[in-house]
Amino acid sequence: MFGWTPLQRNAAIASFSSWTLDAFDFFVLVFLLSDIAQAFQVGMEEVTLAILLTLAVRPIGALIFGRAAEKYGRKPILMLNIVFFSVFELLSAAAPSLTVFLLLRVLYGVAMGGIWGVASSLAMESIPDRSRGLMSGIFQAGYPFGYLLAAVAYGLLFEVVGWRGMFVIGAAPILLLPFIYFCVEESPVWLAARARKESTALLPVLKSHWKLCVYLVLLMAAFNFFSHGTQDMYPAFLKIQHGFDPKTVSIIAISYNIASIIGGIFFGALSERIGRKKAIIIAALLALPVIPLWAFASGSFMLGLGAFMMQFMVQGAWGVIPTYLNELVPANTRAVLPGFVYQLGNLIASVNATLQATIAEHHGQNYGLAMAMIAGTVAIVIAVLVYFGKDTRGKAIAVESKAPGAGVSV
Repeated sequence: MFGWTPLQRNAAIASFSSWTLDAFDFFVLVFLLSDIAQAFQVGMEEVTLAILLTLAVRPIGALIFGRAAEKYGRKPILMLNIVFFSVFELLSAAAPSLTVFLLLRVLYGVAMGGIWGVASSLAMESIPDRSRGLMSGIFQAGYPFGYLLAAVAYGLLFEVVGWRGMFVIGAAPILLLPFIYFCVEESPVWLAARARKESTALLPVLKSHWKLCVYLVLLMAAFNFFSHGTQDMYPAFLKIQHGFDPKTVSIIAISYNIASIIGGIFFGALSERIGRKKAIIIAALLALPVIPLWAFASGSFMLGLGAFMMQFMVQGAWGVIPTYLNELVPANTRAVLPGFVYQLGNLIASVNATLQATIAEHHGQNYGLAMAMIAGTVAIVIAVLVYFGKDTRGKAIAVESKAPGAGVSV
């Protein structure tokens, strides 16, 4: 596959699967917001705090698990990370009150925060440089694929197991551990850096690259508003504003997540040809003419078509991000800095669901208007920020390592 060795393929599969199952756990919650609100007899604004809190604490997890991965290696910390977020997802099923549920989502958010940085560094450091744009798209496609799995599970199982049962199903990622333990090797770049006894101190890097860090946090805030602003409230929008039943919501969600996967891989691969910046800007700006169909159409077919086109663009832009961030940051901070700035961006964007719910409730439950305002604004912001950024296509990562077998294909 793509001229990769079996070990390179296994690293790619493990990274993709980790991010997929992490996203699956998060989006199980998205489908259940209105049901949890009904179960605890509270309003949607109160329940959307679960999303806000989950996203807000993710930088803590990115810092803790990212620093640990720089010190102890990508593989063992990735496994530990999966254990933590699977356990907290399972415990969410037994929450006796909204307060306990929100506390468990905070703990889940810390665990979830570590996955992206650790898994993406393992993938980008293990595969050949020539495949990095493609791998970036594949890796980021794990996010909508997790959403897709959550949509399928919701459509097929929710009416059978209820909202608590869905969180029990959400503990499934722990089943990935045997594959990682037996089939995945440590990042050759990390092994080579350890052999050279390179410093993994974060503070000096932050001091010497503070302008880059600020830029990346702003960029990731815009990107997280772009994804969460077009995804998190969409099932609620379909159920509350349009009155669609769970199966219809599930079908629409499945369709736009298929588009997300295709878009991420397409623009990730395209970035190897036209550059990272051009690929992101094109995807972001093409989302703008889709907004009317996505947010203001009527009927399940037209809304589904709009959602399909929107997520092709949104996740298309996102498909370039894993490799773009890994190429921008210093080599000895890849497990921590990309994930940390990504999750700091998430912290800023964590108000999205509550913000959109508030806007909607002040405009007669018009979730379409709330989502359109956010999506249109951040699409333009992303295009502007990326325009003033640096293009990194062609930067070597794998060749930094002199570890045996690094970058060798069969």
